[in-house]
Amino acid sequence: MQVKTLPERCVSSGQCVMLAPGVFDQDDDGVVLLLRDTVDDGDEATAAAVKSAANVCPAAAIRLSAQLSANQKA
Repeated sequence: MQVKTLPERCVSSGQCVMLAPGVFDQDDDGVVLLLRDTVDDGDEATAAAVKSAANVCPAAAIRLSAQLSANQKA
């Protein structure tokens, strides 16, 4: 899946970092930083954590979309 953040919407709650620390971090002001913009759907634990982070984000500052496979791109 593709992961995108909207830092301008972030309210620095830190829920994303607590749920998926390998994908999200926060800058010195607490604003979301994206560490990885893709998550392999085969990595079920990380994918589930990122989906949870997007669902609980109070500012709706996380966007998820399907990642096209090589066959789908052709």
